[in-house]
Amino acid sequence: MTSTPIAELWPTLPGGADTRPEAAYRLLRAAVESFAERGFHATTTRDIATGAGMSPAALYIHYPSKAALLAEISRAGHAAALALVRAAAAGEGDPVARMRRLVEDFTAWHARARTVGRVVNYELHALPEDDYAAVAALRLDIEREVTALIEAGCADGLFEVAEVRTAARAVTSLGIDVSRWYTERSSETPEELGRHYGELVLLMLGAGR
Repeated sequence: MTSTPIAELWPTLPGGADTRPEAAYRLLRAAVESFAERGFHATTTRDIATGAGMSPAALYIHYPSKAALLAEISRAGHAAALALVRAAAAGEGDPVARMRRLVEDFTAWHARARTVGRVVNYELHALPEDDYAAVAALRLDIEREVTALIEAGCADGLFEVAEVRTAARAVTSLGIDVSRWYTERSSETPEELGRHYGELVLLMLGAGR
């Protein structure tokens, strides 16, 4: 299954260089695959450890529970998505150009990192309360970036929408859902899909009317 390498998600987090041992990455990778295939509740720590080529006891050296693995995966995945959204929103060009780039990047990321995307977006309610709150804050930050960009486009007369917040949620939902259905057999590459979604979103936002 082609996907973003799990280690690439962590350099986007605060704190500088990542010092996780290779065994931790094996566990994270195995957890992502297990959660995506079976769901969080049906996955056992033995499933994860076996997928990582380790004993169940070895898992607890690195993580106290499967919930701790889900929490780290969820925070890292959302932080990576937020970083690319912020980069696109703060980039060059008018709001139309920046929105196009944001949607292209957000969509392509969810296609490339589809396994991670399925886990972090569709296993949210399995997170412990504190971890859910932290991830919800990241999701809200993503929504705020998109909302602000739509507002800027409306202020410049480039977008025409009735309800900005609803439009922002529609924009992010389109990209997120790609992780649910996209496969390596899909007819479009992640980049091609991103370009097509970019055009669709601009039409939805009334660009060029």
